[in-house]
Amino acid sequence: MSSSSFNSSDSTHSTGSAGSTGSVDSFNQAVVKEFRANGGKVGGPFEGGDLLLLTTFGARTGREHTVPLGFVRAEGLLLVVASAAGAAEDPQWYRNLLARPMVGVELGEEVFDAIAVPAEGARRDRLFEAVVRAAPGYGDYQRHTERVLPVVVLEQTGDAPPREITSLADKLLEVHDWLRAQLRHLRAESEAHFAGGGGPVPALGLQIRQHCLAFCQGLTVHHTGEDRGVFPALARSHPRLRGVLDRLAEEHLALSGLKDGLAALVAGIGTAEPGAFRAELERMTAGLEAHLAHEERELLPALAGIPFPPAPQH
Repeated sequence: MSSSSFNSSDSTHSTGSAGSTGSVDSFNQAVVKEFRANGGKVGGPFEGGDLLLLTTFGARTGREHTVPLGFVRAEGLLLVVASAAGAAEDPQWYRNLLARPMVGVELGEEVFDAIAVPAEGARRDRLFEAVVRAAPGYGDYQRHTERVLPVVVLEQTGDAPPREITSLADKLLEVHDWLRAQLRHLRAESEAHFAGGGGPVPALGLQIRQHCLAFCQGLTVHHTGEDRGVFPALARSHPRLRGVLDRLAEEHLALSGLKDGLAALVAGIGTAEPGAFRAELERMTAGLEAHLAHEERELLPALAGIPFPPAPQH
């Protein structure tokens, strides 16, 4: 069975009656449960096919949504197609990842985070041709709709050697490594965008936007976890750090505005003057990286003594 058959499972996330949507959602959740219980293997009509689980976060609610999808590998990339079985509208999971590009992927017994980046222009067309060669059903779906079916690249987020995590200090550095990597991607992709003398380079607009939003999403999750969990616990166990923690929490508030400014800057890259854009991007990224370095200087000594993951409570 071709992997294209799986994508029928996303069709009623964007179309159909409430009753049929509930029915398909129940079916999807049964597939999800079977997938997780059997190391990525499922039976019935999907037996032997290429299937993964994609977890997105609601564009408005932030709630997790997991759907089973067919996938194709091409050009060394992991691809899914927002076909919705050829429906006129994009499936909800695709709309979610446009707003929140950080997604969860379950592939067999492997579980990892990814950044979902829709391909554009000639790259999208080339990848879609590769998808159709592997799973011809997607070609049928495209012929049934005027909508250009999005091809989404699921990029694994780590581009640094994995750290051995034994303490909360190690975990903090792992998160900071990831955030710094996203800023490097953003700068490099922006330079590529302006490489042709300021004109837009095809196939980079959405890529830059998704990496910027992924950074913002990751920074928000990181700071929320610190403000609600890590900082209060540290204040109790290390009272001398309370002043430092209060200042870092204030920086978090200030960086929220800087993060929004970064997203707005990137959203306007198509009409931006290259010199002014580069200068503003450098100012913003320097401020963000200065905060990461400040946090490490202040917190790593204390966090090094806290095991991670925490020991189970009995």
